[in-house]
Amino acid sequence: MTLYLDLSALQSVPAANLNRDDLGSPKQVRYGNAPRIRVSSQSWKRVIRHGVEQDLGEKAARTRMVPVKVKQALQKAGWPDDLAEFAGSQVAASAGKKGIGTEKEGHTSVLLFLPEAAIDELAAVCTEHREALEKGKDSKKPGQLLPPAQIEEILKRRTASISLLGRMLAELPDANVDGAAQVAHAFTTHTAEPQRDYFTAVDDWLGEAETGSAHLDTAEFSAGVFYRYATVNITDLVKNLEGDTKVARTVLAAFAEHFLLSLPQAKRNSTAPHTLPDLAYLAVREHRPLSLAAAFETPVTADLQGGFSASSRRALAAYAHEINRLTGNRSRRFHGHATIAPDEHLTGLGEARDSYDELIEAALEAALPQSGEQQ
Repeated sequence: MTLYLDLSALQSVPAANLNRDDLGSPKQVRYGNAPRIRVSSQSWKRVIRHGVEQDLGEKAARTRMVPVKVKQALQKAGWPDDLAEFAGSQVAASAGKKGIGTEKEGHTSVLLFLPEAAIDELAAVCTEHREALEKGKDSKKPGQLLPPAQIEEILKRRTASISLLGRMLAELPDANVDGAAQVAHAFTTHTAEPQRDYFTAVDDWLGEAETGSAHLDTAEFSAGVFYRYATVNITDLVKNLEGDTKVARTVLAAFAEHFLLSLPQAKRNSTAPHTLPDLAYLAVREHRPLSLAAAFETPVTADLQGGFSASSRRALAAYAHEINRLTGNRSRRFHGHATIAPDEHLTGLGEARDSYDELIEAALEAALPQSGEQQ
């Protein structure tokens, strides 16, 4: 039996540009034959990952700069610049059977995802085999001067975030990790389109008689109520963490918290859109996850006060109620919600909890009881 934690949230975001396309405009999607503002899963997933890593105190890096970082570590240890650079390139060349390609400035041709602590371990391997590196530095075809198995073992190391979000590397298939978490693109529950902002910047040292602006331009932003969804395959997470349910519970709690509290950081200095979800809904399910995105296939309309938040909460609860009817509430261990408007009685979303913390704790206890016995 496979167990999942589903997380849904409704969040009102004021004027912002959380996630831009190649032209600098807020990303969009057409859903239910209506234009919506969209925030990509990659954008939100990155800030969630950083929060989880900060909480757990084990940082990982998604990077092409491993050879460069190894070179810098060796330079700091007193290696000559040319030998340190060659050693960094050998870390990539010695990974696996054929090595990992490098490009200009010593960057690998593919992104690696590894614990930050791996850099010191790779530098230690270089130090152990310094003599071989010195002898092969001037060779036109030096081959693999570092032990591939040892390099691969380091690159295969995992952190909790790697176990949670996964890793794919064609050059080192044994390093691949099937991620336990899936994050959906967020989108507005209602029709929404980008808006344009004309702005100017004034030169503070202009003379009193001088007028005009030193710079003027236009930028785009958007605003709206977003439906956000993610799911974690708890069974896979426990497997990726080698069966340690206690650690899995800690990781799951950190992911749930940062799913609710995080916000992409794009344009934050000029928009400061630091809101929180006004509704969070968590469910623990067996066999398969369930997104409630279809609640907004028909875009919601503004209520009598002119806003979309209350209408979105009601639409989500009504859709969940009907889905529960269709499924007969089967294969669901727990569901509940926390909302800014407890008087709305959103019965389709399970029992109301007073806070995010209470809601997360209740879901965790249903999925991974403190006793450590996964039911």
